[in-house]
Amino acid sequence: MSLRLSLWLLLFCLGMFRHKLLPGVQADSVPSAAKTLVWGPGLEANIVLPARFFYVQAVDSSGRNLTTSPGEKTFEVKIVSPVEQFTRIWIQVLDRQDGSFLVRYRMYATYTDIHIHILLNNKHIAKSPFILEGPVYHEGCDCPQPSGSVWEAHMHCPQSFPQIDRDLAIYASVDPDRNAQEIPQRFGQRQSLCHYTVKDNKVYVQTFGEHVGFRIFMDAILLSLTRKVRLPDLEFFVNLGDWPLEKRKPTEKIQPIFSWCGSNNTRDIVMPTYDLTESVLETMGRVSLDMMSVQANTGPPWPEKNATAFWRGRDSRQERLELVKLSRAQPNTIDAAFTNFFFFKHDESLYGPLVKHVSFFDFFKYKYQINIDGTVAAYRLPYLLAGDSVVLKQDSSYYEHFYNELQPWEHYIPIRADLGDLLEKIQWARDHDEEAKKIALAGQQFARNYLMGNRIFCYYYKLFQEYAKLQVTEPKIREGMELVEQPSDDLFPCYCHRTSLRDSAKDEL
Repeated sequence: MSLRLSLWLLLFCLGMFRHKLLPGVQADSVPSAAKTLVWGPGLEANIVLPARFFYVQAVDSSGRNLTTSPGEKTFEVKIVSPVEQFTRIWIQVLDRQDGSFLVRYRMYATYTDIHIHILLNNKHIAKSPFILEGPVYHEGCDCPQPSGSVWEAHMHCPQSFPQIDRDLAIYASVDPDRNAQEIPQRFGQRQSLCHYTVKDNKVYVQTFGEHVGFRIFMDAILLSLTRKVRLPDLEFFVNLGDWPLEKRKPTEKIQPIFSWCGSNNTRDIVMPTYDLTESVLETMGRVSLDMMSVQANTGPPWPEKNATAFWRGRDSRQERLELVKLSRAQPNTIDAAFTNFFFFKHDESLYGPLVKHVSFFDFFKYKYQINIDGTVAAYRLPYLLAGDSVVLKQDSSYYEHFYNELQPWEHYIPIRADLGDLLEKIQWARDHDEEAKKIALAGQQFARNYLMGNRIFCYYYKLFQEYAKLQVTEPKIREGMELVEQPSDDLFPCYCHRTSLRDSAKDEL
């Protein structure tokens, strides 16, 4: 064999080996340490979140964004504090499989400052190391920013939220004194309510009704917010049940009730759901399903997903029974089954047998995700959008705090409330694969932009701020209310620089 032929064969084999080593990566497209981009709220000391996060976009030497994963272990992240021998920080680098990475970290102590090192083949990328000049507070540190406007600027909160504007527009004013008398009389016997007062940035509560366990979610977000920013004094009622309560017409005397779900037939003031709220507060904590973890578990690439519409859940609505029935008639089109029977136990023999629970991340093995209401809105929609399957969403009178910003045919494929056009819509998606994929990616981008933890905190703060402006009598700590204590943080206490500044000022006086 000639030397030239041997060299040619060697180069050919090396080329084949290289392509096997980097499947799906564009030819000659590998990340460049200098060109790769890094950004996000987790690079700013003043943005305090339960789990801080930032993004890395792999870019090649010619300046092109990579659109497939260069490998899960491509980037290494280290976070250290120069004045601490050990840092109590848990870090995760999540590969989003589209050339970008989500880096999240949860701090269990407060540091004077921290240095974030992001490395590619032991080389710093972009402007690494990123230095967060402190103090850099952890989630448990009670050190509120005194100025709400400063906090909003630090958090990059939007000027307004359209849903908040819509919900509060029906109230010319709010009278805490009158509400404190009338709302418990009207709802307190039959419903489960919490009556909250925030006074001097401390939280007080009184409960009404039997089933008040869900109060823990509202307590948690209020305590977390008051550790971060000084809330205005306000007094309000929270509905702890599934269904929104205020059914009076605009011409009647409407009373303000905060709920986790709204409907076209009620007037409740909508907050992010307790499920989404807890997932934000407990990210990298006791919950595994959150808006970040989903982004790293979106199943196989689009062409390799199963072209069947998928659904799992419990029997909380008649349309869900119809869906399972339809699945049996069209098993090659729909894979739908119940994991639990509760509401229609007498029909279990008709719509069973029950199937085992499927990991939510395994949902994304399927291209088409069916979203049907439960007792109210199906609270899984944020997580379905965050994947890269396309959502077929049932038309519904119920909505969460972000539904009105979603656009049919842009962020999801709409289906009729009675599911009458479901088979037709699935067939459309199959026949228009590129358009369906485009809708899936637009829904995913919406979730990434508007449903992450920083936006949820902004939403709650803006809601409380705007509601407080409507009050015409002073919020009071009513008889029967108890203080909601901040959790103790004895293991890793923090020293709030704002507290010491206030103490110094008092000493000077």
